[in-house]
Amino acid sequence: MGSTEPDQKPINLQLGWPTPSLFPTNALAEATQAVLLDSESAAESLVYGPDPGHVSLRSRIASWLSDFYQPRAGQINPARLFVTNGASAALGMLLSRFTSPTYTRTIWMVEPTYFLACASFNDAGFEGRLRGVPEDNEGIDIDFLRRSIQGVEAQAQATGAQKPPSSKAKVFRHIIYVVPTFSNPSGKIMSLRRREQLVRLAREFDACIISDDVYDWLRWPASEAKGNGSVDDKQLPPPPPRLVDIDRALPGGSPWGNAVSNGSFSKIVAPGVRVGWVEGSPLLSADLCKFGAVVSGGSQGHLSSMFVGHLLQSGALEQHIYQALIPVYQQRYYAMMESIKTHLYPLGITVAPLGTCEEDRGDGHLPVVGGFFLFLRFPKDSPPVSKVAEYALSHLGLRIAHGDLMTVRGDADGLIRAKQTFGQGARLCWAWHGEDEIDEGIQRLAIAFQSVVQGPTIS
Repeated sequence: MGSTEPDQKPINLQLGWPTPSLFPTNALAEATQAVLLDSESAAESLVYGPDPGHVSLRSRIASWLSDFYQPRAGQINPARLFVTNGASAALGMLLSRFTSPTYTRTIWMVEPTYFLACASFNDAGFEGRLRGVPEDNEGIDIDFLRRSIQGVEAQAQATGAQKPPSSKAKVFRHIIYVVPTFSNPSGKIMSLRRREQLVRLAREFDACIISDDVYDWLRWPASEAKGNGSVDDKQLPPPPPRLVDIDRALPGGSPWGNAVSNGSFSKIVAPGVRVGWVEGSPLLSADLCKFGAVVSGGSQGHLSSMFVGHLLQSGALEQHIYQALIPVYQQRYYAMMESIKTHLYPLGITVAPLGTCEEDRGDGHLPVVGGFFLFLRFPKDSPPVSKVAEYALSHLGLRIAHGDLMTVRGDADGLIRAKQTFGQGARLCWAWHGEDEIDEGIQRLAIAFQSVVQGPTIS
């Protein structure tokens, strides 16, 4: 087992960042030169830029998304796209344009949740109105969500609900925040049935689903195959349709739509490029151009977005995803799973079930995993995982994200649910460290768990 010396190298299995050694620096350098050393493209790239983003970039993103998702409603129109300076900034923009604290009732967040998103909702004026919705085997618990929304609506009607402000073209009554594919933190893939149910529910209650679609490209078979490990040799199923694709395909929707895809190049290029996109209805995307910073400054992250556009045009991004990222990340995932089975399973610590995404589909396709994270489940009768995490950090130099961090801020009922379910768990990330450090980290976690369980007599 791993060393317990206090001066050992820190290992951070909490950090949800991509590995710097995998950043496509050469491709970015070539893109930068191609953009800036051509006088015409340099002139286009160094001005403020069109409000929704350069038309060439939006066209390339539309084609790229269409090729990957093959949406049943057909090719994606570039008018549905708005270029952003990252998914976090885009979330704030969406809340600014399409919510109002005096009218929007509640923010619903799947739990365990991406807890860092809570600050954006609080900043938008919804502190105290964030509510968690548990996951089940298919994703977000749709029955729980329906009952909860009905309760909020009944209370709003009883107290005299406010009208939406006239200064905004569209304000939604509810916001539903999810990460439907390779969810952060649980790793789940929401089932197709649940995605359709969620879109229909959003339409019924005038809700906008904000879907973080940032991990979808990082996918591989759940089990390691023998022989050649190239992802091209795997029989992977098609990626699940995004909620925004389902909203576009289902008849009877609102012209504004009820689902928004919040995308980012942070996980597949590098966070520092600060480029992402929002896809929604053409009305919604056009309305984002009225955001104050856009009215004043034009396209967000314009210069970086032009570099990313060149990566798409040249094929360098596709090559980077399939030849650099996926092969490395899938081997790190396999290494983490093997280490967990060796060192944690004997202690009763297991990987939480992923539900529909890990089942044998029966159609010749292999079960798929991906993204950055998996979620551990600790024995119910063991000490709080927060205590294990504290010991691991202070004594062993290991940092993990324990389940208590994944609660929806301000939801008292969510705290109770956490104690009964995901609070007794932990999220691990395989994206930052190499395979040897991942194995060492898992061994340190086993030591920390045993030390906390057995008390101070264990060294």
